[in-house]
Amino acid sequence: MADLSIEFAGIKAPNPFWLASAPPTDKAYNVVRAFEAGWGGVVWKTLGEDPAAVNVSSRYSAHYGANRVVQGINNIELITDRSLEINLREITQVKRDWPDRALIVSLMVPCEENAWKFILPLVEATGADGIELNFGCPHGMPERGMGAAVGQVPEYVEMVTRWCKAYCSLPVIVKLTPNITDIRQSARAAHRGGADAVSLINTINSITSVDLERMVAHPIVGDQSTHGGYCGSAVKPIALNMVAEIARDPATHGLPICGIGGIGSWRDAAEFIALGSGAVQVCTAAMLHGFRIVEDMKDGLARWMDQHGHRSLEAFRGQAVEHTTDWKYLDINYKSIAHIDPQTCIGCGRCHIACEDTSHQAIASTPAADGTHVYQVIEEECVGCNLCQITCPVQDCIEMVAQDTGKPYLNWTQDPRNPYREAS
Repeated sequence: MADLSIEFAGIKAPNPFWLASAPPTDKAYNVVRAFEAGWGGVVWKTLGEDPAAVNVSSRYSAHYGANRVVQGINNIELITDRSLEINLREITQVKRDWPDRALIVSLMVPCEENAWKFILPLVEATGADGIELNFGCPHGMPERGMGAAVGQVPEYVEMVTRWCKAYCSLPVIVKLTPNITDIRQSARAAHRGGADAVSLINTINSITSVDLERMVAHPIVGDQSTHGGYCGSAVKPIALNMVAEIARDPATHGLPICGIGGIGSWRDAAEFIALGSGAVQVCTAAMLHGFRIVEDMKDGLARWMDQHGHRSLEAFRGQAVEHTTDWKYLDINYKSIAHIDPQTCIGCGRCHIACEDTSHQAIASTPAADGTHVYQVIEEECVGCNLCQITCPVQDCIEMVAQDTGKPYLNWTQDPRNPYREAS
């Protein structure tokens, strides 16, 4: 089968599937279970100064889809609440017992040079493979001048990264916050500071729901709540976009990217890799389904790679980046229209309702002799928006068919109707 081994920012691992810094990597017991299950690496839950952080109860809430499927989890947990000494001792032992696995240590201390100068040699002495700077935690720690309070200020990102490169010989991975206007600014700052890689995204500011009887948001601590960090499958589209923005930015060209955010299957991982990620981190899916999900992830990714002739991850990493561009460069002369396969159509009418009520009235509903309806696309009215394809419950029943318009490629910068078009 395909070779899943990687070397990311100088760190070797048997596969690209790493556990993110979170409750699943809080202690040796969890990490050993993860390695036994087949994970290629872990990022140890964020260490900080002693005394350790104090957490609250409850800490989690969820956003549910149909049938109580968890689409996203909100958490207000802080960094490790275990002592620095215990964590360092366990990290040392785990790395000694599992030398072939990637073991990265997440760190967060005050934005003061001496604080970083103190903790970095202690971590390096454990034998860990690298460090990840937690510049993304959106709750609790920013009030103390850490986490997202650093990640939202590019100058701080660059400054702290430089400190870490000065006082530590391990690879430095900078974890970026998504709670910012332009993720590229943070990535550029990390790059200027000498970062060996970036990882993203950290969690997104969120409130998932409100208890309307008690009039307090979840999770509830006594009779109060606060915003937390949102993660899970619902954040994947946001994460993919931010990864792509960094991957195609000339200012960060070649900067290794570790993709995080809503990864729960081999296909999710493959999409992040196609957009430039050299490794991926998983958290929520493992929390919901356990560590053994990595078996399917590894098997599925290897099988897909075999089917497409990819001998290694590098064979397809970043291939989708060159096809990702700004809207203004899209071909406005390209046209596709919907086609409904009458053989697989179940006659539910969802495509017609969606198009008739909210789109372009391009699907005709014709009564049939048996009392059902036949749905057919009115080609001259179809604008190719593909809303019908999205609402259809039958996969591949509706296909978007490219049309030969006879017109050459034309983007908005070239369009005569654009008064600000670029000179040819």
